[in-house]
Amino acid sequence: MIDTHVHFQTAMSPDDMAGMVERARTAGVDRLIAVGCEPDANAAALRAASAYPEFIKAAVAYDRSLAGSGVRVETIRELILSAPAGHVAAIGELGLDFHYTPETAEAQQTLMAAQLTLARELRLPVIVHSREADRETVALLSTHARQWSGAPDRIGVLHCFTGTEFLARQLLDLGFMISFSGIVTFRNADPLREVARGIPVDRLLIETDTPYLTPVPYRGKPNEPCYLPAVAAVLAKVRGLPVAELAATTSANARRLFAWE
Repeated sequence: MIDTHVHFQTAMSPDDMAGMVERARTAGVDRLIAVGCEPDANAAALRAASAYPEFIKAAVAYDRSLAGSGVRVETIRELILSAPAGHVAAIGELGLDFHYTPETAEAQQTLMAAQLTLARELRLPVIVHSREADRETVALLSTHARQWSGAPDRIGVLHCFTGTEFLARQLLDLGFMISFSGIVTFRNADPLREVARGIPVDRLLIETDTPYLTPVPYRGKPNEPCYLPAVAAVLAKVRGLPVAELAATTSANARRLFAWE
């Protein structure tokens, strides 16, 4: 199976990275996307992809926390174009989060829009975060979808989905995939599991969002890719599928989205 969203810690040593990779492989996770969100995290994602090019691809971007800080989206373009061919599979994580900093809402939207423009230019999928900003997220992604000239099934993914069935349908109508994290295993996540049940099989992805959102039964430990089977098991049960079938399908979807043969 493929973990489509992993944040490598910027201070992680080569030995620690090697251990995480080995545990993931032992658990049946044979590929992953290392996701950046700010300069140090982008560098960490690129280092991971360079160290394990057959196992890891990177995504780089500036997330909502840097809105209004003066960061240049041109720097993301430079990172992508200077990386070895195939190392960067997506632009991400980008998006909106009005939960903690609603006062930067306008700046967040400006930063997201600029990176969506870059994604269209480079024809790379986007990995999108959205929290308490459904209307604004859909508005920006609708504009992006209208102007997208890449492959229709490679426009992007809403990662760590926790929204409603209505939001999921809006995103699906725009061509986006939907990714579920360890949250889907939580005791109080019945409404989310019900949404997951209805996602078309060719639009479904899985992730850990390492080191956050550790799934049941590993709560209390830092998350890592080797725990992805716990997410797959819950989704397989919800959808009435064998785990192996769920793993194969979501892996095929990830390979298609990130052009990873």
